[in-house]
Amino acid sequence: MKKISKITAVILSLTMLLTAVPVAFAGNEVDYEITNPYETIDFATINRYKADLHSHTTFSDGNETLPAMVERHYEMGFDILAITDHGTVSYGYTSQTFNDPLKLISWVKNGGVFTDVLAENGKTSDGVDYRIDTDAETNDEYYIETVNGQDGHAMMRVPYGNEQNPTSFNNAHVNSWFADWGNGVLGGTSNYETPIAAIDEMGGLSVINHPGEYTNARDEETQESAYNLDDPVYNYKINKFINMLLSYDTCLGIDINSKGDSRTRYDRKLWDILLQKIVPYGRNVYAIATTDAHNLGIVDSGYTVMLMNDLTSADLKSAMENGQFFAASKYIGNTLEMEAYKAIAENINTTEAQQLVQMLDTALANGEKFYAGENAIVPVVTNIVVDESNDTITVATDNAVVIRWIADGKEIASGATIDLDDYADEIGSYVRAEIVGVGGVLYTQAFTLDYDGAPEPEDFGFFYDFGGIVSAICDTIVKLLPYILPLKLIYFIAGV
Repeated sequence: MKKISKITAVILSLTMLLTAVPVAFAGNEVDYEITNPYETIDFATINRYKADLHSHTTFSDGNETLPAMVERHYEMGFDILAITDHGTVSYGYTSQTFNDPLKLISWVKNGGVFTDVLAENGKTSDGVDYRIDTDAETNDEYYIETVNGQDGHAMMRVPYGNEQNPTSFNNAHVNSWFADWGNGVLGGTSNYETPIAAIDEMGGLSVINHPGEYTNARDEETQESAYNLDDPVYNYKINKFINMLLSYDTCLGIDINSKGDSRTRYDRKLWDILLQKIVPYGRNVYAIATTDAHNLGIVDSGYTVMLMNDLTSADLKSAMENGQFFAASKYIGNTLEMEAYKAIAENINTTEAQQLVQMLDTALANGEKFYAGENAIVPVVTNIVVDESNDTITVATDNAVVIRWIADGKEIASGATIDLDDYADEIGSYVRAEIVGVGGVLYTQAFTLDYDGAPEPEDFGFFYDFGGIVSAICDTIVKLLPYILPLKLIYFIAGV
């Protein structure tokens, strides 16, 4: 009996141990509810449209005329173009307003005032026939070039594009679309709320432009210093953005990579901070990339890949509202990111990986930005699969070498698939992917997460935005300028 008891005890002990093992492993698994912004997209049939949501002409502070900027975007394969001259609403390819104070800026910058617009039918600077087609139902405008009797692709103009706060002394700029507000409205120093609130009320969309300029993060030597939450100035400015985004759903988010990624090189860090703070409140923060082109040379530096059924302004607005797009750039100006991409690519045995390593190595060694080149083959997302039962997200791509997964501002994984259960201790309320190839970088929107133990919304307490006071002081100076300077006399002498 004693022997039987011992054997029984051993068996019972082993049984208990073996049954406990799955329980121990199960304790590491989390039941994630993954919100996928691309959930309704059928990647096999959806159209991908290349969009520039931010560009300038001689109607404000751009160096090129409206026809020249349109031609260049068309040449670079853009399907969607927003003309967003400062304080100047885009009313059409064939018509544009010119506000007096901006005339002076254009005259000083370009040595003259150039008010060229497109004709309904005309020829490009190279003698190619073009026409402007307007849809009778939607009033959407399309620019189309014709060569040897064959029409090229159509490039749609985004309705009512405008970069608000045109005379802001600290570049507190807001891009807006789909709402006719802000034409000729000057001022705007530190005052994000006035244009964002006005656009929201009118049913338009907006985004906070190149925040690294307003915050002065672009001037920092290191990413560690940029957007340091222990710094009271950064803390105030970040809370200001949080307040804007939580107050107005139609303010989609921020620009994270534009105009060659010098001033925006640390703005992915800001994006991650905003995601950490805002997603627990139940809303996402979307990111765009643009050229912010003031000259022809920078066109095609950054862009947004819109996932749309049809090339209409209604489909564009819907895609923007739902985060059904990717931000993309041929430039990377962040040294830490370049080093991270290189470290991953060095362990991939392909010709493309070796080429990417060499490009990154050269940029890092010379203290330069990564630049893919004008004709580079860019990465493309061919599918996204979210498996909630297994807590995995898979991103299928073409022309990509590195896929890097970011959570709470840190790289947690690489590769096409991430199993969230493997990183339960490192994940907060979102993950996002960066997709890199020799043709540049593509950023997915964040996949937001809800689960037992997910981060709770923080109580930010009382926040006062000093932007109104700063704007009142600075805008008063702007409004007094016509009386201080004899602008009409200057216009007359300049022939403006």
